[in-house]
Amino acid sequence: MAEGETGVSIVGTQTKHFLGLKGVSAGEITSILDRAAYWEQSSSKVTNQFKGKFVSNLFFENSTRTRFSFELAQKRLGADVLNFSAAESSVQKGESIYDTVRTLESMGIDAGVIRLKPNGVLQELAEKIKIPLINAGDGNNEHPTQALLDFYTMRKQFGAIKGLTVSIIGDILHSRVARSNLWGLIALGAKVQFCAPESMQAPELAEFAPYVSFEEALKADVVMMLRVQLERHDKGIIRSAEEYREQYGLTTERASRMAPHAIIMHPAPVNRNVELDDELVEHEKSKIFTQIAHGVPIRMAVIERALS
Repeated sequence: MAEGETGVSIVGTQTKHFLGLKGVSAGEITSILDRAAYWEQSSSKVTNQFKGKFVSNLFFENSTRTRFSFELAQKRLGADVLNFSAAESSVQKGESIYDTVRTLESMGIDAGVIRLKPNGVLQELAEKIKIPLINAGDGNNEHPTQALLDFYTMRKQFGAIKGLTVSIIGDILHSRVARSNLWGLIALGAKVQFCAPESMQAPELAEFAPYVSFEEALKADVVMMLRVQLERHDKGIIRSAEEYREQYGLTTERASRMAPHAIIMHPAPVNRNVELDDELVEHEKSKIFTQIAHGVPIRMAVIERALS
């Protein structure tokens, strides 16, 4: 399989990019989850494993939560961290994303964690850049480390992912989280189903996961709510936050109809009382802050893979 047909470079190629989960085997995903378990259980909070290695967080799109999680992972592995913000860079002066990444590669960084708004740019960079690139959010395409920490959370809760039914509810059309979860969960043997307003559906994904009613979605083992981008009000995709909550929000009443063993997940940050009622954020069924905690060991495993 050629580079670009899978989210991970082939063993033996010059780089070890981690671009997405589409086409990645269950075995490779499981090996990352297993290594994350090692890092979570390790008594040592900081290792000097990658002392002298330089990793740059190249965030051309803001995300404080994801960047902090990666930075913690990098520092626990002993790497030196360079944080890059497009708002403070020459990108604002017209320098291309490629020129920026190529410049840092020329300076001698060992890997780059990259987050981008435009679709397709990350794949183009991976074809030209020799240092390993790790996807921290790629347009509407993928967000693989978020999906991996979701899988890790599910596996710890249920013991295995194979056979689970996972409902993903919200803006599927614009969600990289939904796509990475879809590809990885299918590989791991779970059943995925979507629930979304018609204006937020991605028709091309329907052959992989059916669109179901909210009632049907509530019967799943995992109910995963997606963050609603409230700025889409202006584009007419959602009329109001209140109307969205009424039709597609997980209210306390709807949550009461979930199976006793079922869990609530959300990639965060949560719009409280929109996609999720405030009292459900830290409800006993909710694994939202558990997911966040799992981000560091997952990203340690992914960074280790890139630098080894």
